[in-house]
Amino acid sequence: MSYFDFEFFLFFLFILILSSYFLGKYIYYVFQADFLFKNSLFGKIENTIFRFCKIDPKENMSWKKYSLVLVFFNVFLFFITFIILKSQENLPLNFLQAKNMSTELAVNTAISFVTNTNWQAYSAETEVSYLTQMLGLTPLNFLSAATGIAACVAILRGFTQFQLKGIGNFWYDLFKTVFYILLPISFIFAVFYISQGVIQNFLPPQEFITLEGIKQIIPQGPAASQVAITLLGTNGGGFFNANMAHPYLNPNALTNFVQILSIILIPSSLVFTFGKMSKNMKHAWTIWITMFIFFAVLTFIFNFLERSGNPLLFNSIPNLNWEGKETRFGLFGSTLFSIVTTITSCGAVNSALSSLSPLAGGIALFNMLLGEIIFGGVGSGLYGMLLLIVITIFLSGLMIGRTPEYLGKKIDAKIIRIATIPIVGISIVLLISVSISLTSEVAKSAIGNPGVHGFTEIFYAITSTIQNNGSSFGSLNANTTYWNYLTSILMLIGRYLSVIPVLAIAGILIQSKKKENNLNPFPIVGGIFIILLSATILIVGALTYLPAFALGPVLEHLQIISHSNLIHGVK
Repeated sequence: MSYFDFEFFLFFLFILILSSYFLGKYIYYVFQADFLFKNSLFGKIENTIFRFCKIDPKENMSWKKYSLVLVFFNVFLFFITFIILKSQENLPLNFLQAKNMSTELAVNTAISFVTNTNWQAYSAETEVSYLTQMLGLTPLNFLSAATGIAACVAILRGFTQFQLKGIGNFWYDLFKTVFYILLPISFIFAVFYISQGVIQNFLPPQEFITLEGIKQIIPQGPAASQVAITLLGTNGGGFFNANMAHPYLNPNALTNFVQILSIILIPSSLVFTFGKMSKNMKHAWTIWITMFIFFAVLTFIFNFLERSGNPLLFNSIPNLNWEGKETRFGLFGSTLFSIVTTITSCGAVNSALSSLSPLAGGIALFNMLLGEIIFGGVGSGLYGMLLLIVITIFLSGLMIGRTPEYLGKKIDAKIIRIATIPIVGISIVLLISVSISLTSEVAKSAIGNPGVHGFTEIFYAITSTIQNNGSSFGSLNANTTYWNYLTSILMLIGRYLSVIPVLAIAGILIQSKKKENNLNPFPIVGGIFIILLSATILIVGALTYLPAFALGPVLEHLQIISHSNLIHGVK
């Protein structure tokens, strides 16, 4: 990296740490019973809403009830969104004259937004109306993100509290998340984006004649309000098909910087919320540093690979791999965005992922294969990391011959069996789905670039949906019956197979008695724990998918090197 890029990265790191630490403390106080707004106007509004909805915020739900309420609430959101998508043709604010979605695409889109994936198999500026964006998709951006944060807070209670029968109240957690965290912060970001030129209007698409005399349609719409929560909630869905490469959504370098920051802000902040709840901020910093080490290393490698260029085209001229990049923000502005959007569950992009060099595209894929626990999605990143921490503690206990314990709680075989369900289950489903898709002519017909790159397209799409990321190699035509239904199933499996087992673990741990004056079998702070946790992440994530990874990005890279050597006469 050049000096300027290094300076930029350090500034980004400084802002991220500063904002994350204070936001993490704020999130902690939001979920405390004596929160500042309890006896204020906000508290009265809160109580009124609970009474109207006949919700008892003091009810302490078991992990089973918490999970059931979470799932049924998401099912309700799915049907509401599905109805809107199937009837938008007859609803107002349809300046685009968008038709009703087909059943398979409506199912896919509704599931995508409910599960916080925002996989878009449609053209955003032509196939959904303004009303659908505002009434159907934007609320889901809030509620799907809030579902993840609420579940995370409930899980953190299970890991940090003792001798309780329940892990909290889903409705209480959801309300607090939406009204005290997501809405106010999104409002601030939306106002900022509007000030920088992100559009927010209800004008129909504008018609212009270009200098070449060609008629061009310029899309319009209430975009800023959706961009704010799309990135803050790591949803990632684009108001326009070009996503954050569109100048109406990402006008300048300042908005690009803020958007990158907003994607990673809440996932980073929740680590410090965990530190406050566990009363062990040193442990929280250890987790955060582990995440950051992966983030920094992957960013440097990714940037180096893209600066190296394609040897078939630029063998004698370095640093010219600009194809598919956002030239307004520079190479590093594009690569940093790509890394952040794939280590989290965001999926928004400001450049073409399919245009990346094979190994750089492989890094984006690798980020998701790790389970998106390097900061990860809002809520899902931290509770995914807690699964790996539990496994790390268990393995450490076995190595020194003592019963593994974490934060004063015993980690027994039952907890480990539950912890392996999402790790093993998602891996099996992912690899089987790739295998089936590679042997299906219907699936392969959607490939845009045959050969090894086509394998990576399929591998990436399946990984992106089951890990609830939503980004894609745009060269794959995902709007087919096969891909619409397969990705819908994968998004559901990825979302609920990861959260429900961790809620179960939280429900078991919260009933534990606190062990006084207990010596941990292994320290959970410091360099040794970082090394052990990092090794667990790599073994669980990297080795599981290494054969498939070698058949895609690695093989494509080797083919390019081989062809380059032939062209330039190198033996």
